Amino acid sequence: MPMTTSPVARPFRLTFAKEAVADLRRRLELTRWPDEPDAPGWSYGTDPGYLRELVDYWRDGFDFAAAERRLNEIPQFLTDIDGLDVHYLHARAANDDAMPLLVLHGWPGSIVEFLDTTPRLSEPERFGGREEDAFHVVAPSLQGYGGSPAATAPGMSPRAMAGRLARLMAELGYDRYIVQGGDWGSLIACHLAADHPDHVVGLHLSIAQPFPPPSEADPMSLVAEHEKPWMEANAEHAANGLGYHAIQSTRPQTVAYALTDSPTGWCAWVLDKFHVWTDCERDGRRDIRNAVSWDAFLTNLSLYWFTDTIASAARLYREQTLAQGRGEGSAGPVTVPTGVAIYPGEIVKSPRAWMERRFPVAHWYEAPCGGHFAALEQPENFAEDLRRFRAVLAAS
Repeated sequence: MPMTTSPVARPFRLTFAKEAVADLRRRLELTRWPDEPDAPGWSYGTDPGYLRELVDYWRDGFDFAAAERRLNEIPQFLTDIDGLDVHYLHARAANDDAMPLLVLHGWPGSIVEFLDTTPRLSEPERFGGREEDAFHVVAPSLQGYGGSPAATAPGMSPRAMAGRLARLMAELGYDRYIVQGGDWGSLIACHLAADHPDHVVGLHLSIAQPFPPPSEADPMSLVAEHEKPWMEANAEHAANGLGYHAIQSTRPQTVAYALTDSPTGWCAWVLDKFHVWTDCERDGRRDIRNAVSWDAFLTNLSLYWFTDTIASAARLYREQTLAQGRGEGSAGPVTVPTGVAIYPGEIVKSPRAWMERRFPVAHWYEAPCGGHFAALEQPENFAEDLRRFRAVLAAS
């Protein structure tokens, strides 16, 4: 029977200290605003008017105490692994024999992505489901994100994180489990599946990176008709959406000084991503509130701010670049059954035939709505898709 916690786990609470909140509000009040281009909306980056409205709300309308309570509704812990703590949410199902599920976020997300999804997965009976469909859910903060402190020495790459999370699951007593990932979490999940196939029952990805199969002379001939617009969107993202990636992969510490010092700058940096990456367009206009509430967005933003992990989270991009140079960046071959979810607002999408040449795809889901932050935007669809994936695994 799995343990309730690791023998060395310590209960933990995330806190937004009053003096830290007061300092944040002062900084927001003292924002030195840049001049604004005479150009429409978001065409040069984060829209000035939208940002001012959101910053005003963060300063004067956002309920920090309520956000803190929300963050602590699910039991959470710290566990020391090789001298460095890992922070994680841990929601056990009532059924001891439930399948363990490791869910992994990315940048600029956090465990906030899983606050609505976790109870749907661990207590489906609360939402009209069946108790036997529950999971034991483990949702860690990636190293250097939120509650997981940063490594001081270089080398904390996605593969290194995967090894630490395998240790975490073992310490929790979970010998066999499903791993799910989006954004950086998808790469970490792939490393886990490739390096620990005896423990990973199934791999589930909510982002499908479009790598053309090298064995195919004409990869585009494999692309289905309804997938062709995906390829056009992929090309647009590659041309105009990777400026942040180039900076954080090469000079993350340089931009970290500005983002760590200015909450308005931090808000603008992340808001730009949520504006483009979420499924938030309605009637020709994009507003993140169509996908994610301002309160959820600012809870995520505040978590980074108050844990002082803005800089360390961005360094993961540099760590991956260095890992690629060492030949350790890509995951090895995945042999475990794989599920893939395609959300329409995701920044990149892979044709099914391309994914089937990289992974043993056993489950494929094209969602009707949702974007890059699938669990946050569509918690019920996300949870239900994982239940369907587990059913496929059980039947195979």
